[in-house]
Amino acid sequence: MGPKTTKVYETLRERLASGEYAPDDKLPSERALVEELGIGRTALRQVLARLVAEGALEVRGRSSYRVPGAVRVERPEGVEPWRIHGERDLYDNRWVKLQLWDVEPPGVERFEHHVVRLHRVAVTAVLDDQDRVLMMWRYRFVPQQFGWELPGGIVDAGEDPTTTALREVVEETGWRPKSLEHVVTYQPMVGMVDSPHEIFVGHGAEKVGEPSDLEEAGHIEWVPMADIPGLMARGELMGSGTLVALLHILASRHRQGITTAR
Repeated sequence: MGPKTTKVYETLRERLASGEYAPDDKLPSERALVEELGIGRTALRQVLARLVAEGALEVRGRSSYRVPGAVRVERPEGVEPWRIHGERDLYDNRWVKLQLWDVEPPGVERFEHHVVRLHRVAVTAVLDDQDRVLMMWRYRFVPQQFGWELPGGIVDAGEDPTTTALREVVEETGWRPKSLEHVVTYQPMVGMVDSPHEIFVGHGAEKVGEPSDLEEAGHIEWVPMADIPGLMARGELMGSGTLVALLHILASRHRQGITTAR
């Protein structure tokens, strides 16, 4: 995107974030947006297509855009949380902490539950203008197999996860994303392991050098998004962060009726 197109993109994103366009609202027509924002129709459609790919807009009919509807499922009432009476460390080093928590579920006798604490992690899917995603072919010794992964790493204490996401992409691949958007935070093994994962999607990238983290890099390649379902079926997408990020992109496109061309 050029400077003008990027500014229009940021303007529309701000309107959506501020609630100026509410859930289920229909956006002004392309003609109205072209006149208001002073942008060509082709460039505007690039902006709208990107917003659709990010899940910020939906396509309803031909050239009709709406804000996705509000969530209709309400949170159940009257369900009580577990009571936590205390915790104690069994093992602790710079990478992992193993604890026993004294817990009491509603209506159940209290007991001690193992909890593993790991670091917060940021993972990024970077897409280019050819609909390819930046990935690494790596060997993981725990499952003893090769597979494709997205760049990512540990969020340092007090660090903004966006900073981590940007740094890890550069260190592991030598490419710098032109933009980053946080899409979800999740826990990969919520029953026993505490390790928040921050998932980002980036658009566009520039080559800024060679990978500086040689242990992490492996083989680097721009993989067509059209190949992702096949790689998933072959079991070659390793790590929950990689799967969550790519499934988010595919689900957003499916919801909007967008196909990934070969």
